[in-house]
Amino acid sequence: MQITAYDIAQRFIGCKEVPGMESNPAILAMLKLDDEWPDDDKVPWCSAFTNYVCWLLRLPRSKSLRARSWLEIGRSANLVEAIAGFDVVILKRGHGVQPGPEVIKAPGHVGFFAGHEVRDNETGPGKILILGGNQSDSVSVQAYDERRLLGIRRLI
Repeated sequence: MQITAYDIAQRFIGCKEVPGMESNPAILAMLKLDDEWPDDDKVPWCSAFTNYVCWLLRLPRSKSLRARSWLEIGRSANLVEAIAGFDVVILKRGHGVQPGPEVIKAPGHVGFFAGHEVRDNETGPGKILILGGNQSDSVSVQAYDERRLLGIRRLI
């Protein structure tokens, strides 16, 4: 049986930032693997978490704290063929007008694909489930509007 990135990422569910001036040592360890080394866990760390899990499995990684840096890793996949355990999802951060996937230095969010809730036009857009870090300051599974999707990358 093959252990996937999703399997490893699930083991971190509940890992969260420490309130106040302290930092979670586990999150700091994730941050130190990347090219930039912040001093605390009060920075966007979704990409650090994704990089850390991929590092544990010797998978390709972006080595950057920028979520959109993952748009250049692995090969492109679409939402219909996305597979939990093998794919990374990159989203625009927040709502409103934002640059497309060609702008790597713009804000974004990244995590592991966990599923897709399809909706009809009457109930609104579908939701992409993502297992990721820095989701409400912790590792968790959350649903995101599929209209925020920038790309899906298959790492293997």
